[in-house]
This record gives sequence, C-alpha cells and structure tokens, in this order.
Amino acid sequence: MTEPDSHWYDADAGPLVRPYAMTGGRTKPGPSTVRFDLIALVVVDDDPPDAAAGASLLGPEHRALLTLCRAETQSVAELAADADLPVGVVRVLLGDLLEAGYVAVSRPVPPAQLPDERILREVVDGLRAL
Repeated sequence: MTEPDSHWYDADAGPLVRPYAMTGGRTKPGPSTVRFDLIALVVVDDDPPDAAAGASLLGPEHRALLTLCRAETQSVAELAADADLPVGVVRVLLGDLLEAGYVAVSRPVPPAQLPDERILREVVDGLRAL
C-alpha cells in the first residue's frame, strides 16, 4: 500500500503540458525540406521578415528556443536538452521558426564529403616541414 502523500496531484505535479499540445498535434516539422538532424546547427536570423507581426503568433516554447539560440549557435540536441523538451517537439517547433524566417539551419557535412585523412596528414606534414 502506498502512502497518500506519495501521489502527485494538480499543483504538486508542477506544470505539465503534453508534447502534442505544444505542436498542435503535429509530429513532422512541416513542409520544409530541411532535416533537423541532432547535430544540425541552428542560428537566429537577426532580421527576420515581418518580425513584429509574427512575434505575437509564437508560443512560449518558440520564444524559449529563440532565446537559447540568441546566446550562441546550438545543435538541435543541445536545444532539446536546454529547453527540457523532447527532440521531436523541438524539431516541429524549429520547423515553424524556419518557415517564419526566424532561424537558419546548417546541416553537418556528410562523411562522404569530408577530405580524405591521408590528404590532411600530408598537409600537416607539409606545414611542419616549413
């Protein structure tokens, strides 16, 4: 048997908002063509289009993500951890911000496009020889 004080009720549980309420029931980041990989970097656009009209339409979670990104460029994983939100929710919210022009996303370079390690070693050896 559990003690009555061990249950969480209403205010004792703290604020609780279901993820689907934050995203309006959406699970995908919208029609944008950008994939929000965990290591994709998000930066705030300093001059978003129509910022005054769009700012009133942003929810508190959108504004929290913008605040986190203003301090420094962050990855999607860092934003999820710092905002204490599930990654899926952060991806949907970032999709909203991207479509509204508030943020820009840069994807990491695919491993196939990285320079060959042998070439990098030759460059380092050449620099050491100078």
